[in-house]
Amino acid sequence: MNDHYQRLEQIYLQAPYNRLLYDDTTIKISTGRAEISTRVSPRHHHGGGALHGSGYFRLLDDAAFFAVNSTITDAMVYTVSFTTQFLKPVQSGIITAIGEIKHSSSNLFIGESSLFNDKGQLIALGRGDFMKSRIDLKTIPGYLY
Repeated sequence: MNDHYQRLEQIYLQAPYNRLLYDDTTIKISTGRAEISTRVSPRHHHGGGALHGSGYFRLLDDAAFFAVNSTITDAMVYTVSFTTQFLKPVQSGIITAIGEIKHSSSNLFIGESSLFNDKGQLIALGRGDFMKSRIDLKTIPGYLY
């Protein structure tokens, strides 16, 4: 399974969207869990000077997504729905999303995630429903390296 986790990590790190938006991003995947950290800078801010909500959503969804996909070795999953609760603004520093799988069945998976600032304070929560796609993991750039 370690190869599977490392390959999923490569998919994440090599994705064009992730490389475009954030520097200093790390991801660590294990069974049913994913942890993603990145640095917030002014280029991620909304007009009020704090991280835009899309940044919160992205990290929460990605952490829950990869926690779920850690348990599936033949296909990518996809997000069916995702809810986000914003608890505290963040302007700078390293933020870390921790995702965990909470439920799995033959066709539905539920993942939850928490987002923390660099002081360890909870700043957002997320919960999503995921389903297994028909996209073979071996066809995703980065999975086979």
